[in-house]
Amino acid sequence: MRALVVEDEAALRQSLKSELAAAGFSVDVAQDGEEGLFAGLEYPLDVALIDLGLPKLSGLEVIRRLRAAHKTYPILILTARDNWQDKVEGLQAGADDYVAKPFHFEEVLARLQALLRRAGGWASPELKCGPVTLDTRAQTVAVDGVAVELTTFEYRILEHLMLRAGEVISKAELTERLYDQDFERDSNVIEVLVGRLRRKLDPNEQLKPIETLRGRGYRFSLARQSAG
Repeated sequence: MRALVVEDEAALRQSLKSELAAAGFSVDVAQDGEEGLFAGLEYPLDVALIDLGLPKLSGLEVIRRLRAAHKTYPILILTARDNWQDKVEGLQAGADDYVAKPFHFEEVLARLQALLRRAGGWASPELKCGPVTLDTRAQTVAVDGVAVELTTFEYRILEHLMLRAGEVISKAELTERLYDQDFERDSNVIEVLVGRLRRKLDPNEQLKPIETLRGRGYRFSLARQSAG
């Protein structure tokens, strides 16, 4: 998953970037509203964290302009303001949720994960497709109840595919979700990682969980199941 953090306080911005990266996100950052708006418009994001009290362009204005440009990814407001009217105004501008400063990172992460699940049509932290279960909280994967060990990048790709199970996702989109703006991107890596995922999830080639659609991308093909 690719996240944008728009926060003018350098220490908090770096802390959020580090902790989100450790939680499996690729992370872009911006230090003011103008940078945040550019990143929000130009980068292929899955979610954004936007502080309301930004220099150059307010967080509220950034959110309004993103929504006016038809950017539909979830937005979580970060605010130090206690006034409930500010939170309401942020939600009315197009944000999906908020966290008031000071906060514990665990709350931020839980809210982000919930927003991403809902955006993908999932109600539970456990994504179940056929015999494959991915737990977004523990970042674990199992097939028929047997744990499957994945690398960080393998997990990122599988999570993105399963969150949007049944949809075709291009190699370019998966590449963008794998790296933040500081990394040189290599789309050939996706083919290697998808091949490794297939072998780990389906060593006997019976499930065929990931389809390749020539010229279009990949699709997680196992049917979604409700968590029970």
